[in-house]
Amino acid sequence: MRILILGAGKMGSFFVDLLSFDHDVAVLDTDPQKLRFTFNCRRYSDPVEVRDFAPEMVINAATVKYTLDAFRSVMPFIPDNCILSDIASVKTGLPEFYAGCGHPFVSTHPMFGPTFASLSNLSNENAIVIKEGDHLGRIFFLDLYRRLGLHIEEYTFQQHDSTVAYSLSIPFASTLAFGSVMKRQTAPGTTFKRHLEIARGLLSEDDYLISEILFNPLTAQKLDGIIERLSQLRMIVEKRDAAAMKQFIDSVRANFREQT
Repeated sequence: MRILILGAGKMGSFFVDLLSFDHDVAVLDTDPQKLRFTFNCRRYSDPVEVRDFAPEMVINAATVKYTLDAFRSVMPFIPDNCILSDIASVKTGLPEFYAGCGHPFVSTHPMFGPTFASLSNLSNENAIVIKEGDHLGRIFFLDLYRRLGLHIEEYTFQQHDSTVAYSLSIPFASTLAFGSVMKRQTAPGTTFKRHLEIARGLLSEDDYLISEILFNPLTAQKLDGIIERLSQLRMIVEKRDAAAMKQFIDSVRANFREQT
């Protein structure tokens, strides 16, 4: 299959490496400097060059802020039957775009990123494949993610947004709260250092990505839950209520048992 990848960043380069030995792969990035780090593929820096390649599938790996712009930049130069696909963690605007684009589409979300995951070993990672979309496109990504050993869930766009609000918004908000009150430690303990590593990883992400994940319409409800629990914990601490503290800790442990 002829596959065009939009964006030569970390995830774009990952998909180039992943697909280029089994498919005819091209990568488009308007910054030629980024193309230096890709290999075994065609390299384009101008959307017009895509016309002669005539891709059968486009995988949009541009940053979230430019996902729709990246699609629009190549639309005049791709065949009518070319499948459009995205791997965006934020699907805002994508259902509406796909509904009017005139192309078959498939939307997925690899639930891992280059900041924390080891891209050479993804057996403990997850991926979401959106139920709406082209059948052949979905089969392509289901097969690809299975070969990577990923755990796969098939959700609607709405179910995806709900999952992201829970699985990303809560950790993002909690980490930002930790970072906002953090002070330099001359002799940090192991727990502090682990939290610090997570915070640094999050802050290395694109500001727009962090904002858009937190701007998920369902995030505010999740934050209300955090605030409620923190208020409860604060009251327990103020009263030095050992029995209530044990009950609180036991409830947290019960939550972790449900995750195993």
